[in-house]
Amino acid sequence: MADHDFAGIRACVFDAYGTLFDYASAAARCLAELGGANEAERKVRATMLTALWRDKQLQYAWLRSLQGRHADFWQVTGDALGFAMATLHIAEPGLRDRLMNLYLTLDAFPEVPDMLRQLKRSGFATAILSNGSPAMLDAAVTSAGIGGNLDAVLSVEPVGIYKPSPRVYQLAVDRLNCAAGSILFVSSNGWDAHAASAFGMRAAWCNRDRHRDEHLPGAPDVEIRSLADLPGLLAA
Repeated sequence: MADHDFAGIRACVFDAYGTLFDYASAAARCLAELGGANEAERKVRATMLTALWRDKQLQYAWLRSLQGRHADFWQVTGDALGFAMATLHIAEPGLRDRLMNLYLTLDAFPEVPDMLRQLKRSGFATAILSNGSPAMLDAAVTSAGIGGNLDAVLSVEPVGIYKPSPRVYQLAVDRLNCAAGSILFVSSNGWDAHAASAFGMRAAWCNRDRHRDEHLPGAPDVEIRSLADLPGLLAA
């Protein structure tokens, strides 16, 4: 990782899903409906469903961007869930609707509220920049109770294309009235952190699951294991 001298940073901009909000929490709340002989098997099925759902969600977003056939993230998320459930032969009546509704109220990671409060007390602007639709993001932020510590919640919808398009990262520059280099973009997705860096932002990769670094343009300035590490880095 590059040197992490963050002097001059004015704003922290966060990815939403997987970074602030735990997308695994939807399936984790539906263990009883997922089948399996015991709790251990049900947890395995929840893990498999979450992984495939997320993979297809990102794939469909990218493929739609390449095709110029944008649909909002709610539709993309539903299409991805339908594929994942069919692939894993999960056909419990009503489960698809329940999972989609749970996606609107995903659990925030435990450190998120205090981390945002610390950043705001230190004078940083804070924002979300996400593939999520405005309605999805509003529901998640409201459910987590973090709206009071955010200056902006930005969806890709105004530009009609998904990350990692540079047009998406430009939304944060325009809304916060900050130069790209004075924004620290924070994501749990390595590809997202690389893309923000290539755009000209500083980037922090919250690598909770210890994934290998991506071989892509740009490079995160710093790798952290938890968002709780962020205020201390910016105060250093």
